[in-house]
Amino acid sequence: MGALERRKDRGDGTGQGHQVDRPGRKDQVGRPPGRVRRLATPIGILAAVAGAFAYVGSVDPNESGHYPVCPLLKLTGVLCPGCGGLRSAHAFIHGDLGAALEANAIATVGYFLFAAVWGLWLVRAWRGQPLRIGLAPVWWWGVGAVLLIFTVVRNLPFGSALAP
Repeated sequence: MGALERRKDRGDGTGQGHQVDRPGRKDQVGRPPGRVRRLATPIGILAAVAGAFAYVGSVDPNESGHYPVCPLLKLTGVLCPGCGGLRSAHAFIHGDLGAALEANAIATVGYFLFAAVWGLWLVRAWRGQPLRIGLAPVWWWGVGAVLLIFTVVRNLPFGSALAP
């Protein structure tokens, strides 16, 4: 008698057995249902990002001494693509979209992009589908080119509007 047949023989004595797995549940005790497990990661990521934004919203990066200085800016005087990102996040949290764009336009666009991808991730997790964003290499090269152009332009005299 195989393992499957022994499993079927357990139960009410009719040979029908009993259903070990209930729909939406794992057969291991203490594990949450599938949907809850699938939503745990996107909700955890949102909680971490919300915590970080709450901290930046409460501790003003415009006041010196609260955050470290960008190492590239300190060593070379060159603004990196992330310079002004904390000030941008602070302004964004306080609802000042203009100041957020002035501090770091790329970071501000990134906040909206994160929200869109996170929303897609949550919907797909709810439906039980994996989040797969397969971008062709040309897209990654494009993102790199935009970041490089942004960095170069914000460090030139005519691009001072992009500097924080």
